[in-house]
Amino acid sequence: MMRFLLLCLLCCLLLSPATVFAKKVYDVDLPEQETLSGEVLHLNGYGLRTKFFIKVYLGSLYTASPVKSTAQVLAQPGAKLIRMDFIHSKVGREKIVEAFAEGFEKNSPQLKNDPALKSFLDLFTADFISGDRVDLLVAGDGSVSAVHNGRELGTVVSPVLGEAVLLIYLGDEPADEDLKEGMLGS
Repeated sequence: MMRFLLLCLLCCLLLSPATVFAKKVYDVDLPEQETLSGEVLHLNGYGLRTKFFIKVYLGSLYTASPVKSTAQVLAQPGAKLIRMDFIHSKVGREKIVEAFAEGFEKNSPQLKNDPALKSFLDLFTADFISGDRVDLLVAGDGSVSAVHNGRELGTVVSPVLGEAVLLIYLGDEPADEDLKEGMLGS
């Protein structure tokens, strides 16, 4: 009887949502799904952002249904989530803003003087350190919300900006080609 109870307990633990719906990569827990603004998004893929052999962050992409290309991501209605779980000890605010600006310049140069771009870059006022989580939620209406460790930094409403944020990671000149491939599940 005791073995039966232990077996039942083990089965319950193994089938609990925390166990079934999470991956651990580089000591980062990646849930298989997230519910944001009433939409259920599924982990599409993830990859490591490196710079000069330094592990900067684990980036992941959440979508409503699986995608394998940038075109599919952009065509898919509804929300998309880009998540960055920082691994490096410290990435300064200036470096973050510079990296975003470079990504926009390479993949969406038409935004150069767009006020929405400046508003987005102004959301980031702090350094990111190991263990920090930054979420960029691109909603179905194109608005972009930034969240740092659960604290909302702000929202910018601009469908053009929403697409441009996705292109930083998934565009023709992504921040990191291996990260792009990982996010697209390749």
